[in-house]
Amino acid sequence: MRKKIVAGNWKMNLGYQEGISLFSEVANMVKDEVIGNQQIIVCSPFIHLHSIASLTNEHKNVFVGAQNIHQEDAGAYTGEVSAKQVRSTGAAYVILGHSERRAYFGESDELLAKKVNIALTHNLVPIFCIGETKEERESGEFFDVIKKQLEKGVFHLSESDFSKIILAYEPVWAIGTGLTASPEQAQEVHAFIRKEVEAKYGSAVADETSILYGGSCNPKNAPDLFSQPDIDGGLIGGASLKSRDFTDIVKVFN
Repeated sequence: MRKKIVAGNWKMNLGYQEGISLFSEVANMVKDEVIGNQQIIVCSPFIHLHSIASLTNEHKNVFVGAQNIHQEDAGAYTGEVSAKQVRSTGAAYVILGHSERRAYFGESDELLAKKVNIALTHNLVPIFCIGETKEERESGEFFDVIKKQLEKGVFHLSESDFSKIILAYEPVWAIGTGLTASPEQAQEVHAFIRKEVEAKYGSAVADETSILYGGSCNPKNAPDLFSQPDIDGGLIGGASLKSRDFTDIVKVFN
């Protein structure tokens, strides 16, 4: 049975102490209120990684991830952070292919394939994001866009390596806009993604692949979204910055 996962993406928010406080609040709420086996991942800015990773020892279902890595193992890349460095902090996951990285930093599918490879080399689990813009949705080409992102970003992997990753569908038009894909719209795309995985790797791998929804998910719409058969959790942005909201989303799987 595939994992139910709620991952928080703090993006470029929170000072050092603010981040430690928020993570501590979330971890304590999860410990007291969560009764399921759902997996919780907090993806913070680099400055928090080591400190919050050290706080996860007593919380068996809480993990830490980064929001990006460089595609090279090491070298003269001032200001960048490598997969090896991230892993050394105790973080176990990394978000790759987020729409903001694609749009603001020009990250291509080919570049992201390299980042996926280096992440797996250093035992980081990629949370690989795919999704369409408003224009691509309205033109009806969104399935083609998503298929291309899968083929160029992760379908080069062996079956064993692909089985390690998590996918996240982000309707780009619903990120930070207050808009949300309806449960039916989200399910349609999640089902399409799973069928593409099945066509590439077979039904066993497809059935075990966790696919998260990332697009203005909050405590009010999470129950309807997470009740869909192919939605296995969420990649949460704004709501992950509020301990009560984030924990309430996690508790949908209780």
